[in-house]
Amino acid sequence: MITVKRFVVNPIEENCYVVSDPATREGVIVDCGAFDSGEFSPIEEYISQEGITLRHALQTHMHFDHVFGLDLLHEKYGLQPECHTEEQTVYADGPRLARELCGVALPLPKVGIGGFLEDGQVIPVGNAELKVIHTPGHTPGGLCFYCEADRILVSGDTLFQGSVGRTDTPQGSWRALLQSLRDKLLTLPPETVVYPGHGPSTTIAYERQYNPYRSPSERSI
Repeated sequence: MITVKRFVVNPIEENCYVVSDPATREGVIVDCGAFDSGEFSPIEEYISQEGITLRHALQTHMHFDHVFGLDLLHEKYGLQPECHTEEQTVYADGPRLARELCGVALPLPKVGIGGFLEDGQVIPVGNAELKVIHTPGHTPGGLCFYCEADRILVSGDTLFQGSVGRTDTPQGSWRALLQSLRDKLLTLPPETVVYPGHGPSTTIAYERQYNPYRSPSERSI
């Protein structure tokens, strides 16, 4: 069974995950939002202590709070972020969005995108596999990563415990987000454990019962 280790980073309390296969010691990092070297250090220490070889730097999306640590990641492990092709403009727009939402200029990474991921693509993590699920809405190229064998989903900002991601930022779409939630995520097995981009983990069973956006009758799209 794969291991998921969470690190809560940066002032917006974003969840960065190291997902690894204990049998092979191979892993990936998802949404490295470590704000500085001090926040990045515990991630490095965990990877070193567990003897993990990182194979990919995966991105659920490219909003600024999910990418702060990409330069540090590239310097340490030689990895470049991999995301959906529609996230290129989101990444480029990061400085402007950060100023608008936070009121200050923030240090954002310069590393280029290393590759693009497509819906249905399978990413090996040692003996395990993560399936790429395209979930537009919060951003046009939003992705989730699903391990079917272990019933684990890294959901980014598409699905939170009892909520969903905001869509009032540039390129967000409320209609697309609800369609992604209802058609692609809530249809997963109920025992699936969900690791979101912010906040605590949840399950598909819980979200089917309690998420206020689970049903078209709850709120019009």
